Amino acid sequence: MTKVELKKPNGDVFLIAERMPDNLYIHAQWIGIQTLETVMEGGSYYIKLLQEQPCSRLLNNHKELIGPWDVANDWIVKYWTPKVMELGLEYLSQVLAPGIYGQMSFHHLHQHIGDKFQIKMFEDVPPALDWLLNVGTENPQRAVTR
Repeated sequence: MTKVELKKPNGDVFLIAERMPDNLYIHAQWIGIQTLETVMEGGSYYIKLLQEQPCSRLLNNHKELIGPWDVANDWIVKYWTPKVMELGLEYLSQVLAPGIYGQMSFHHLHQHIGDKFQIKMFEDVPPALDWLLNVGTENPQRAVTR
């Protein structure tokens, strides 16, 4: 299991990225206020993880994200999305931010990438994880580990 904390120049953690055992999925936990630079750095780190070992499932957790980040949507649509698709991402389980601005940022993004891979939005992590671990599997009763 690989767990990495990415930090802003001031030392604040803005992303915790973790590859789960058996490469079941990657958990990207975004924290605090995001900028174009933090989204690009975090997104590029995720691309690096997929280049090292492809993984078809991403739990993209915005539960601790604050404010809008739609300044990065253009980069996500034009660069990040084609790259991660090419590297094998098929399923994106999105835990929405509690605030309206973070939710609006994702909804705007979803309009542009919603047809690229399977994306489902959730309010909390447990149902997001359940969906992610069971979508596209032959055995829907697959054991879910937390």
